[in-house]
Amino acid sequence: MDDVFTAEDPVAMVRDALAEAQPTNDEAAPLPPLDSQEVWAAGVTWMRSKTARMEESEAAGGSDFYDRVYHAKRPELFLKATPHRVVGDGATMRLRSDSSWIVPEPELTLAITSSGRIFGYTCGNDLSCRDIEGENPLYLPQAKTFDACAAIGPAILLGSDPLPDATSIHCGIVRNGASIFEQAIEIAHMKKKPHDLVPWLFRDNSHPAGCLLMTGTGIVPPDDLSLEPDDVVTVSIDGIGVLRNPMAAANS
Repeated sequence: MDDVFTAEDPVAMVRDALAEAQPTNDEAAPLPPLDSQEVWAAGVTWMRSKTARMEESEAAGGSDFYDRVYHAKRPELFLKATPHRVVGDGATMRLRSDSSWIVPEPELTLAITSSGRIFGYTCGNDLSCRDIEGENPLYLPQAKTFDACAAIGPAILLGSDPLPDATSIHCGIVRNGASIFEQAIEIAHMKKKPHDLVPWLFRDNSHPAGCLLMTGTGIVPPDDLSLEPDDVVTVSIDGIGVLRNPMAAANS
């Protein structure tokens, strides 16, 4: 994948490679579509995300931070995961052991070249510990980054043009074979648009191998819902596919 993320024209490179590809019977589990790329994330890019962050951090006195960043020109950007903390479609995600309020965050994720150009889109699941971040906004790195905290896949939809505003992001949670949460939202509701986020990510910040950028979530499960081991989370985006991951305890 490094060759793709650093190519002058990644789309042409992939299409040429596919033209010469041969069918395979390999049934190996799919890997996340990255190699040495970091996964970055944007926060508070949707109204629903802003509201949830303000509510969870009110007791700590940090709620005003999220309202201000929602309206600011500069976005909230942070390093979500290094490659070894990322899993692909079907792989197990880990629930942080010192958190009792963990939720999925379904996010449109950008594939970006080393020169800062979007060349594709994929699905992302940004596991987040709402109790840790709510206790103090400075705990954000611990709330967001841990082993198997990010899922990316199932593949990259190639293209650099913005996706249609009607593109829908869907999230579902299944527990013991039954659906306990399901919600969808169109990307038209994003406050900060994907193509506006990339220049900020690359400002005085190089990405020699390219990178992936999760663009924030507009879907927040109810406050009384926290993921449990054996839950299965699905993230799907129109035109891209379905990312499905089971949950497990951190020490299992």
